[in-house]
Amino acid sequence: MATLEKIRSKSVFLIVVIGLALLAFIVGDALTNSRNIFGEHTTIAKVGKTKIDITDYQRKREELNRQLEEARRQNPAQFANFDTQVLSQMALDQLIQEEVVLAAADKAGIRTTGNLLRYYMIENPQNQQVIDIVRQLNNAGLSVQTPQQAYEVIFNPKRNGLTDAQVEPYQRLWLAAEKEMKETVKGTVYQRILAGTVKANDLDKKALYNDYITTSNVEVAYLPYGNLDAKEYPVSDDELKKQYNEKKGLFKVAEPTKDISFLSVSIGASAADRAAARQLAQNTVKELSDSLGQLSKATKKEGVSLTHHALRSTDLPAGAVKEFVTTAAPGEVKIISETVQGFTVVRNSKTTTAVDSIQLNLVTVASEGLGNKIMAQLNEGLSADSIMSRFSADSVATQLNQWIPLYTAQGATNAIPQETLDSLRNAGGKYVPIQSGAQGMLIAKIVEQKSPKTIYEFDEAEYMLGPSVKTVNDERAKLEKFLLDNKTAADFVKNAEKAGYAIQNFSVTQSTPAVPRMMGMNSYYPDSRQVIRWVMIDGKDGEVSHIYESKNALTPALYAVAIDRSYDEYVPVSNPDVNSIVAQQVRASKAGDKMVEKYGKNTKSIAEAAKAMGVEPRNLASFRFGHNVSVADPSVMGRIAGSKADKKVAIVKGEDGVYVYQVSGNATENFPFSDQSYEQQYYQLVNPNLMQMITGDKKVKNNIYKFEAGD
Repeated sequence: MATLEKIRSKSVFLIVVIGLALLAFIVGDALTNSRNIFGEHTTIAKVGKTKIDITDYQRKREELNRQLEEARRQNPAQFANFDTQVLSQMALDQLIQEEVVLAAADKAGIRTTGNLLRYYMIENPQNQQVIDIVRQLNNAGLSVQTPQQAYEVIFNPKRNGLTDAQVEPYQRLWLAAEKEMKETVKGTVYQRILAGTVKANDLDKKALYNDYITTSNVEVAYLPYGNLDAKEYPVSDDELKKQYNEKKGLFKVAEPTKDISFLSVSIGASAADRAAARQLAQNTVKELSDSLGQLSKATKKEGVSLTHHALRSTDLPAGAVKEFVTTAAPGEVKIISETVQGFTVVRNSKTTTAVDSIQLNLVTVASEGLGNKIMAQLNEGLSADSIMSRFSADSVATQLNQWIPLYTAQGATNAIPQETLDSLRNAGGKYVPIQSGAQGMLIAKIVEQKSPKTIYEFDEAEYMLGPSVKTVNDERAKLEKFLLDNKTAADFVKNAEKAGYAIQNFSVTQSTPAVPRMMGMNSYYPDSRQVIRWVMIDGKDGEVSHIYESKNALTPALYAVAIDRSYDEYVPVSNPDVNSIVAQQVRASKAGDKMVEKYGKNTKSIAEAAKAMGVEPRNLASFRFGHNVSVADPSVMGRIAGSKADKKVAIVKGEDGVYVYQVSGNATENFPFSDQSYEQQYYQLVNPNLMQMITGDKKVKNNIYKFEAGD
């Protein structure tokens, strides 16, 4: 009873606790559901209803990273300066295209047939994923040469003496590659079908044909507008607005855009830094000149690196280093170079001789016992050429007359451990084991050795001069003061030049990988992706950022940015570039009217008009609509092509200048009509954007910077 009473007395408390727990569960579930229903907390981009998940993006990003590493390995010079800041947007762009195309292909009911899949997985040797699987199998000791052989080993393991567990990882890789290939082929087929829908009808082809065979004999005098004086041709706000509204479609943006004013401060070594570097060079010489010839911890901490070299004469770098090490006494030290970029100090060590390559016969045997047996027979006189015919290919393999480099242009290769090399040389031309164990035995003998070469050994101390911490901090303090005094975008722009800073103007979006060095160029300021993130996520119109930093030790830089304006649909006329374009159009129209009025009085003949305009007339004997670069303005080109051969002199203003022309004859040339040729011309003229055809007016919602770490 006492226990029951205790439970009853606590019942209100228990109800409250249970109620709170249930409430927390319900609220938590509701919040999770609301994120799923109303939010897109894992959606990095969206096109219409097609979503790109963050996990797919991360996978694609890693894939591009691997591809870049491989490209750098194969072509180090070509990819040395590749800016990895672009990889994020590259990954997203590829995913968007893949997912949008796949969604459209699914909607169209397109599937990948077994024959197509077999072709791309097994019969096509260019499939990189399959090539990688073949390479991995060989690295694991499973000898396969073709995708077909790889498939047999992976999916028929018992037939090849393997267990299911051994091939299970490769089965997963193969099936994953198959899945991805199905989607790739499906997307490719859909795009081919889509491209095939852009076809010229008979009227289109005939119109292109007629435009080509119809020619005119035309004389043209052309006077370009050139640079128009703003004072001579002023543009009012009303004129600017009217012209902008007429041409507004030209300034439509694909995604939310912001205009920014950006400044970059590149920090170089100061005079004090250069003086310290000169002293450091002297300290380095002193330390390398002592009996140990080593650098102190303090010198290494300053950034001086020490490398020991052992090089053949032909591999020595031409110039001061080669001259020094081939003539200096052992232990002698010299400053080889000392510039504003740093210094190089060399300590000569010793000169020796060594064989730089040897030729070996190598025999790999599946077991140690069989290896000892074969080695004994070889040393008794058995020809190495006959081994493969005497023993099973599964148990023995030979590599005969293989040259092994012991030195290259980079120095000693250490391809063969010294102990093994000594064993081979002391064998007197006999075969000896150089590796043995559970995996088998490797036996070898020396066939030939190259003549010894002179080897020069020396130590090279190098120092790359960059700005000191103090120099960087001084520049930062100066920029911080400027930002403190100029907290709005207007002040930032107005006072930058006075403070010694150069402003650059850019229009950026979520798809901008980083701050471009020049608009339109695929070159970006190092570590400036963080700047774009602040602009697109945290910054508001009129605000100025704090300082961002590129922390390269040799070429550090400081960045700051102000947001001038933002827009979602059209670039406004307040944008400096748009303002300049529209104002130029208004001035050109005014100048055209004025020039037509001025030179229209001199249009009795082309010669008279050209003389008044101060230009030379041009005779276009075979003028064709759409095929004549001498007349750049499309509207003028159309007027000329549509004119009768009445020899009347006409004057007209174009977008780029004033034209005076006279059509003295029209003709129809006799060219055979080719249906296929004009089909191709039509496609090239239309130049369809397949992605635009698929997406239509659907906008891309790019959330990439929302998933990247802040500053």
